Amino acid sequence: MRNRSLEDLLIIAAPAVFVVLWSSGFIGSKAGLPFAEPMTFLTLRMIALVVLLAPVLIVTRPPWPRRSAILHNVVAGLLVHGLYLGGVFVSIYQGLPAGLVALVVALQPVLTSTLANRWLGEPVALHQWAGLVLGLVGVALVVQGKTAGDTSFFAWTAVFVALIGITVGTLYQKRFAGGVDWRAGFLIQYAAAGLLFGIAAYAFETREVHWTPEFILALGWLVVVLSLGAIWLLYFMIRRSAATRVASLFYLTPPVTALMAWLLFDERLQPLALLGMAICVVGVFLVNWRPYAFRS
Repeated sequence: MRNRSLEDLLIIAAPAVFVVLWSSGFIGSKAGLPFAEPMTFLTLRMIALVVLLAPVLIVTRPPWPRRSAILHNVVAGLLVHGLYLGGVFVSIYQGLPAGLVALVVALQPVLTSTLANRWLGEPVALHQWAGLVLGLVGVALVVQGKTAGDTSFFAWTAVFVALIGITVGTLYQKRFAGGVDWRAGFLIQYAAAGLLFGIAAYAFETREVHWTPEFILALGWLVVVLSLGAIWLLYFMIRRSAATRVASLFYLTPPVTALMAWLLFDERLQPLALLGMAICVVGVFLVNWRPYAFRS
């Protein structure tokens, strides 16, 4: 009973904790990218994760997945970590404003709900569609005025690759890669993404790194808090919730990121941005609302 109550508490707290942790990824990326190119940065991140996870697997000896499950986790890792993280880091590095990156990636809930309806057979109710639309409107208000700047076609391509990666990867993880112990699954997925990033860094970058305290702190934050904490929570929620409900949480990422930027970098929040935050909250509430949950 005690374990059950702890799990229930985690289920209740997971969405809020996830949004805060996931949003902090922008802060870590912004702090670290001036000191390393994106593929090099991400390669170091994946290497650090594999080094941390390998001893855990050796000591705890979780069940090792079968060959088919390994292949599914490789695909999930290339999508969720490889394409998504790679696309986001490259687009920001190439000059695409972070607000615009957040807006494009925030299209994920709409794509996820559409694909989930067709691929996973998850019904999407009318009030959930209304919540998805409201969330998109709210995100647009939050990032308005932060989309100026010269950007390249390559930056635009990268951010849409990130959108496709996180959308398809979330659904793929739920359907094919969810039955594996998280320790083995993480090791496989991070190793696959690390190999992808390493090849890209070798082919296209100088691989020069400035090991400043700021870079080490950013790298450590992204490794421990994002790639271990936030990703574990994401997969935990995917296993226990419909894909549409989990994806709707990404609407809250741009508002929370904007709030963090205001606290840490003194970036002013315009009245429309505050309104957008409120609309995002309403949209996520509608997506997750179950009208008949309290009927006997």
